[in-house]
Amino acid sequence: MAPAEYFLRLQHGITGGFAPPTPNAVYTVTQPLNATSLAITAAVRPSGTPSLQDAGPKSLNHDDSTTALVDELHAILKSIPMEEPKGSEDIYGMDTSIAWGSDDLEWYNGGPQGCGGGTSTVKATAEDKAKFKRAVEIVDELVKKAE
Repeated sequence: MAPAEYFLRLQHGITGGFAPPTPNAVYTVTQPLNATSLAITAAVRPSGTPSLQDAGPKSLNHDDSTTALVDELHAILKSIPMEEPKGSEDIYGMDTSIAWGSDDLEWYNGGPQGCGGGTSTVKATAEDKAKFKRAVEIVDELVKKAE
């Protein structure tokens, strides 16, 4: 079961180099303590534009399907590795990062400024990559379900 309070951030566009990454989308999902719904914000960069544009905040009421998705995401993140050192390499090869923070789990890939080059001492297996892909799908599904 997922924690009662958590924070989740997904960013599409994390690879950089000499210049910082240019995100295509950043989604945040928070479950405030004792709240009955998730708070969701989105910033998306429309094709051909130079910067992210904020979309209005949304909420998603808890139901069995939402709880099941969050529980699945939480379990996936507990089971897959993070790159070492942080921000060195996109070990999942999806140009996407997820950050999760709760009392029982702090997990993130891609580092706070994205992946700036270098080699990770930790590598993701094909199974890890499939799990990470599913984790991204779950976050995208939660964002799409929001009102």
